[in-house]
Amino acid sequence: MKATLTVVTFLLFSISTCSFFCSAAEEADAVLDIDGKKVRAGVEYYVLPVIRGSGGGLTASSFNNQTLCPLSVVQEQLEVERGQPVTFRPENPKKGVIRVSTDVNIRFRSAFTICIQSNVWKLEYDEETGRYIIVTNGVEGNPGRETISNWFKIEKYERDYKLVYCPTVCNYCKVICKDVGTFIKDGNRRLALTDDKPFRVMFKKA
Repeated sequence: MKATLTVVTFLLFSISTCSFFCSAAEEADAVLDIDGKKVRAGVEYYVLPVIRGSGGGLTASSFNNQTLCPLSVVQEQLEVERGQPVTFRPENPKKGVIRVSTDVNIRFRSAFTICIQSNVWKLEYDEETGRYIIVTNGVEGNPGRETISNWFKIEKYERDYKLVYCPTVCNYCKVICKDVGTFIKDGNRRLALTDDKPFRVMFKKA
């Protein structure tokens, strides 16, 4: 009887130990900034293009210089301009490190604009261009069906990173999964979902 209890105790210990270490081992890699440090939730970072000569960092702007809301997420015209810093919020707000292939909200640092709205990124279909574009006025947190358009992922792309829309915060929702790229419209380089080359990015602590 004692031998049986010992075996059962050992198995239970092995299962619990495996659950702890296996889940830790399966945890995705941390996203790293250009200094090789882990990107952390709530800390401000510039999202910068890796490829030179393709514009600057990201900012929120009225499309075609019109006073239209919500604001579009666009690249600065000049490469030397870093744009507006963003913060990342993971699906689980208790997680302090942003990890590859996990759902995050992306929010511009609060700044004065003509639009009385949030600075959280979201996906929106634009009938004029026939594209799914990235705009502001999203909802932060509250993962689920109602906020499905507000969640993005950071994925490894060769030695760099790319932004992806493929939320998993709703198990029963059907979503499109595509890379985030850029396209030029009336002289503005806007962020949108793409079947072509993704927008290759790096992160610099602000």
